Amino acid sequence: MKKTLFTLAFLTTLMVAAQSTWKSDGAHSKVGFAITHLMISEVEGHFSEFDITATATDTFDDAEFSVDIKTVSIDTDNDRRDDHLRSPDFFDAEKYPSITFKSNRFEKTGDKTFKLTGDLTMHGVTKTVSLEGKVNGIITDQRSQKLKAGLKLTGTINRLEFGVGGDTASLGDDVEMTINLEMSQQ
Repeated sequence: MKKTLFTLAFLTTLMVAAQSTWKSDGAHSKVGFAITHLMISEVEGHFSEFDITATATDTFDDAEFSVDIKTVSIDTDNDRRDDHLRSPDFFDAEKYPSITFKSNRFEKTGDKTFKLTGDLTMHGVTKTVSLEGKVNGIITDQRSQKLKAGLKLTGTINRLEFGVGGDTASLGDDVEMTINLEMSQQ
């Protein structure tokens, strides 16, 4: 029995030791979204200020993610629309300055794919959401000699469930999220 407990403790220590912190590279990452407008076209945008941290192995198995997106940084290439999206009619950026996501479940779905489930908080509302993930590749950076990983996270959320914008025929309810990440091991 003692030998079994020792082996379990040793293996747990190895698994924890194999985890490291990864940070998103803002110059090579993008938090994007798309929403239907007037039921005939799609408007795309992104958030330019965000911090994404992961705790993961060198191969990004069993990763945990923490995301903080600044709502004031929304950019749809239209200043008037962006100001409206920052207003109390939508994100209310002054009252709710951040959108956060904290994963609590990682499920490997393929050799380079995974499903990430966690709590998304937006506009003061927290809901459980799932994102599909893909590891595009992992390399050793020649300058830093540390690992870098390319990842893509995608998912769909219903903006009305978070109280963002009203029920209107001019906007779709579903928002497609696409997060392209280049992460550096710390």
